[in-house]
Amino acid sequence: MRAAARRLRKRLGRRGAILTLKGVMAAGYGSGQVVQPTGDRQGLTLLLKAAPLDVWGWAWIAAGLTALVCAWLRRPHDWPGFVAVWLIATPWAMAYLVSWWPLGESPRGWVLAMIFGAFGAVCLVAIGWDEPPARTESPRET
Repeated sequence: MRAAARRLRKRLGRRGAILTLKGVMAAGYGSGQVVQPTGDRQGLTLLLKAAPLDVWGWAWIAAGLTALVCAWLRRPHDWPGFVAVWLIATPWAMAYLVSWWPLGESPRGWVLAMIFGAFGAVCLVAIGWDEPPARTESPRET
């Protein structure tokens, strides 16, 4: 069992692990918006002018599933997963930022803009990472 887990972890790698985590979070967030949409829509005015919240929820789900599929692809073929998560997080970050300033409709919009912005920006950082070289020595040897 441990050997199988090690093989899966090695196959997934660090880039795949980031995509898996981002994919689960994005799909989960989208599912929440589809099943039980947020009651507080303060800061989402611009997004809701473009599409209803359930459409945005499905877009989050699609981005999350893309990331989960791409997590198992080797570099450079995994890039669509990073881009999908960044593309869905960016409009949310920008909508909350604009709702704070200049519109002034959401006094805490800057906080949510930072959260969604950072969520997407991690993908822009990780997309440039190489996997570390394979270890040649056993971790039990000292």
